[in-house]
Amino acid sequence: MDEILAKRYSDAFMKYAKETIGLGKAIEDCKNMKLILSENPELIELLRVPEVSASVKLQLIDKLPGGYFTQEFKNFVKLLLKKGRINKLIDIIEYIRVNYSFGGKKQVLLRTTYPVDLDLVPQIRDKLKEKFGRDIKLYIDLDESLLGGIKAVMGNTVIDASVRRRLDDLKKNLQEIRMT
Repeated sequence: MDEILAKRYSDAFMKYAKETIGLGKAIEDCKNMKLILSENPELIELLRVPEVSASVKLQLIDKLPGGYFTQEFKNFVKLLLKKGRINKLIDIIEYIRVNYSFGGKKQVLLRTTYPVDLDLVPQIRDKLKEKFGRDIKLYIDLDESLLGGIKAVMGNTVIDASVRRRLDDLKKNLQEIRMT
């Protein structure tokens, strides 16, 4: 449920930002807010505390430095406050960072045992793009522990076509057979 809310608010804000301030500025606002919240954790706690009146919280948001935040971002934070979703602010910022920081492209880490032939990289990227249903930014990492094959990681999603995984699956199956 929390992930769904973060996704909905993030996507809605980014759609609005695309039409007004631009995705780059919206992402910059989110990075600035994440930095301020990490350096001042009491700020988010103050915004969450029910004993502090809504008007005081709104004034606090208005006092966020204009050089760091657009008015559109401040209005978005106010909306979260009014809707009782301010506790999701960090999740929303993190979702935006992960999903929009590369122009809407998702980061995919491709682990291989051996260097990938440069002619295969576009084919692999196209297959992963098709599998994930969106543009991707592909990073390649060598990982000898795979023993062979590949492993693609995008956020919490893992596509593991490695020899190591197959051997681990085989071991698990053999252990289950012994137990029965």
